[in-house]
Amino acid sequence: MITRLSSLFLRTLRDDPADAEVPSHKLLVRAGYVRRIAPGVYSWLPLGLRVLREVERVVREEMDAIGAQEISLPALLPRQAYETTNRWTEYGPALFRLKDRKNNDYLLGPTHEEMFALTVKGELNSYKDFPVTLYQVQTKYRDEERPRAGILRGREFIMKDSYSFDLDDEGLAKSYAAHRGAYQRMFERLGLKYVIVSAMSGAMGGSASEEFLAESANGEDTFVRCLESGYAANVEAVTTMAPPARSLEGLPEARVLDTPDTATIDALVTWANGADLGRTVTAADTLKNILVKTKLPGGEWELVGVGIPGDREVDTKRLEAALEPAEVVLLTESDFAKNPFLVRGYIGPRALAANGVRYLVDPRVVTGTAWITGADEAGKHVVDLVCGRDFTPDGTIEAAEVRDGDPSPDGGGPLVAARGIEIGHIFQLGRKYTDAFTVDVLGQDGKKVRPTMGSYGVGVSRLVAVIAEQCHDERGLRWPAEVAPADVHLVIAGKDADATAGAEQLAADLDARGVRVFLDDRKASPGVKFADAELLGVPVICVVGRGWKDGMVELRDRFAGTSREVPAAEALELLSGR
Repeated sequence: MITRLSSLFLRTLRDDPADAEVPSHKLLVRAGYVRRIAPGVYSWLPLGLRVLREVERVVREEMDAIGAQEISLPALLPRQAYETTNRWTEYGPALFRLKDRKNNDYLLGPTHEEMFALTVKGELNSYKDFPVTLYQVQTKYRDEERPRAGILRGREFIMKDSYSFDLDDEGLAKSYAAHRGAYQRMFERLGLKYVIVSAMSGAMGGSASEEFLAESANGEDTFVRCLESGYAANVEAVTTMAPPARSLEGLPEARVLDTPDTATIDALVTWANGADLGRTVTAADTLKNILVKTKLPGGEWELVGVGIPGDREVDTKRLEAALEPAEVVLLTESDFAKNPFLVRGYIGPRALAANGVRYLVDPRVVTGTAWITGADEAGKHVVDLVCGRDFTPDGTIEAAEVRDGDPSPDGGGPLVAARGIEIGHIFQLGRKYTDAFTVDVLGQDGKKVRPTMGSYGVGVSRLVAVIAEQCHDERGLRWPAEVAPADVHLVIAGKDADATAGAEQLAADLDARGVRVFLDDRKASPGVKFADAELLGVPVICVVGRGWKDGMVELRDRFAGTSREVPAAEALELLSGR
């Protein structure tokens, strides 16, 4: 196929869009692949759609290879099914809700576990029909509070979601492993650098869960890994190695001391080291107490206290993941006014217990550990408040930040933090959704069997941006051959009639061999053509220009960044052999 740039629906831009923060957003807009319609909503122009379709092709091929069957379910869905699973409420403000003319409630599908479970319930009734895996490549909708980075995080996006149905847990494990392998092959074909990390299941539910993260400094997800053992996890899924409990024998009694102007951890440590406590005190010896409000779907707001070592900050994502599906918000001025026992900067475990506030602590806060913490009075702290003797938490919570150098949960060595972009997520859901809809089939012994499910997602449109994030240079995009919008970008440089005729013939010969060609036949300067060729990112640029009179053309490799002149007679073989 020959695509003539003189007639292609394309306008490239020289300047970055004002709202673009990351390279993929800047380059995909500048190169005319996508255009913004509204916050988090983008149009796909001809070249962008070509790349998107190539990504979809790779995804479909790998799904078909494991025996998955493609279907297509609607994006406009009735409320009832999501009420059954409580996700009409659990999704909160992220769900697009709407009413039809008869005042019936609908939603724009953010994910389709309910619909797939109901589809299988309606079609299959015997053990002989299993196992089965169904998938779709379809548009999803989520009302992101802060859509950003172009198509990396939008309100409308294309996703491949697949669902396996097996009769037992052994079958589910096989389906999960098959998808895991398919994803690895998929992302390797797309030329991505990625890591597989342990993850939280979130609103999906289920047990085993792993994320595929593309390595990127611009990623929203922080993950950690141990270079010595190979352990890797999303920070939300990291478990803290708790120290062993200590004996309560012989520990000094807790003392309430005057600590004026010590509402911050730094001020408290400074005071402690000037108070002749008999030891050097660091922030790790203090217990920081943070108050939040939580609310389960359909429930009431509840105060929750979170205690973490003072040298750590609360990681909001870890906190929210630990308390999911509850909504979590920080306390407001009015909340403190309603609860005068909460003294800012001086909150301690004793007042929380006395007022029935649930108190969850970091796993490092174990029996026998002594802390300096708030005494519930302005200007006062408790020294040597011992866990298990002076206060008893209601449980533990993984809410503290994970830092470089923290011990790996598998004991293999220190953790190293990095950033990535989620490109795939796989879950062993179990029977959450088949239970909700009573999906039963007749077993081999004549008794009812309830299938178990797996859920597997790939952000298809996001992959276009992720590839652009990893495959670009200062001049523009550098698409891998597997997804490029063309195989060869043929530039006619100059006005020489013989060179123009030669380029036209070369393009026709390449097309006859099945090579996809961009032919830049525009009446523009060579400089403009070269800049656009590098911006658009086709793997090979072939320049037919001043060297044509000597029987030579120039080949530029966008990935390697190399250039060489070759005889025109050999160019056809070289370009069609790639």
